[in-house]
Amino acid sequence: MKTVYLGMTADIIHPGIINILNEAAKIGEVTVGLLTDSAIALHKRLPYLSYEQRKQVVENLKGVARVVPQEDWSYVPNLRKYKPDCIIHGDDWKTGPLSKIRDEVISTMKELGGEVVEVPYTKGINSTALSETLKSLGTTPEIRMKTLRRLIQAKPIVRIMEAHSGLSGLIIENTEIVKEDGVHSYDGMWSSSLTDSTCKGKPDIEAVDLTTRLQDLTNILECTTKPIIFDGDTGGKSEHFVFTVRTLERNGVSAVIIEDKVGLKKNSLFGTDVQQQLADIPEFSEKISAGKKAQVTKDFMIIARLESLIAGFPVSDALKRASAYVKAGADGVMIHSKEKNGEDIREFCLEFRKEYKNVPIVLVPTTYNQFTEDQLREWGANIVIYANHMLRASYPAMLTVARSILEHERSLEADSLCMPIKQILELIPGTK
Repeated sequence: MKTVYLGMTADIIHPGIINILNEAAKIGEVTVGLLTDSAIALHKRLPYLSYEQRKQVVENLKGVARVVPQEDWSYVPNLRKYKPDCIIHGDDWKTGPLSKIRDEVISTMKELGGEVVEVPYTKGINSTALSETLKSLGTTPEIRMKTLRRLIQAKPIVRIMEAHSGLSGLIIENTEIVKEDGVHSYDGMWSSSLTDSTCKGKPDIEAVDLTTRLQDLTNILECTTKPIIFDGDTGGKSEHFVFTVRTLERNGVSAVIIEDKVGLKKNSLFGTDVQQQLADIPEFSEKISAGKKAQVTKDFMIIARLESLIAGFPVSDALKRASAYVKAGADGVMIHSKEKNGEDIREFCLEFRKEYKNVPIVLVPTTYNQFTEDQLREWGANIVIYANHMLRASYPAMLTVARSILEHERSLEADSLCMPIKQILELIPGTK
């Protein structure tokens, strides 16, 4: 009997997939190469279902003899490994982004003495449209919360953008560009205390009640599906922090980041009093431990933000604190710096990685933004947060429009600076 290879994502099982599977079964024994999360996430959005969930579904489809992981976006590595008599695929890959992969497959199968079978694409089935429909249905707190850990495992680096409102969340949710290596988009959102308080016209101090923060967070949660990392400032007292953890976890937030500072909050971009600002290591470690014990699930993450470099201490102090916090249960560390050359951040990352190979490192390259995500990944970073850019972009745009109307005493000249109101409304789910 001939062996047939069929590559599959299987996040959505539709008639087109069943059709091509039936055609494959007519030829011979079918091996499904199920793309892993990491193979998919580099080129498009992370699947809604995990690899194990998708595998369970595919294993129970009629005609499937076995399921093997496909670790690469290209079929070639698995074709060389399993050497099937033929590979079957829909003929939709003759054009578009997959055409290059098609050429590679044809060349490889010719070399292996096999054949390529192309099945006419099933009419009336649009996988992209189905995915958009699925996205419009929303998500659940549990699924959203788990996604951040899956992304860290699947992607070389996770890209997070600041959101301060439902509208900014929608922009982050839907913005994407197509490049040679696939679709590039944001993986999640950062709920910043700085941008949240600034939107309210208030100073960025920790006196803001969590309940007030949660209202804006809820606005974002209700119209988006991507994971959210919450800026928890210092976390407050340990007794209060446990309730913060439970509240965020219950709402589907993926992680909270708390910083090891004490006293009246002052933004890190301004000067700090070293002796008063840095928290006592045992006390901060106890807060982390208390938060971890308060969790209901294993998926929620508590990430420790290190302020050593901001406060003027050396990298060695940041490393000492990082080690203590990880031992206390922190699921990751975030390191911050005001230095524009990024050397202290790089040194920390490289040294930290020598001891902790798999603990996530979060970077916020606001001051050292000359480095690309690939460069930060080479240092050891897992997550990059663009912490305030959406808010910073909105202020000058609004100011320009406001000045234009004052200058001309009418709004005609401002039209070119504004998005049509109809286009804005089309962003809002349920408006069309």
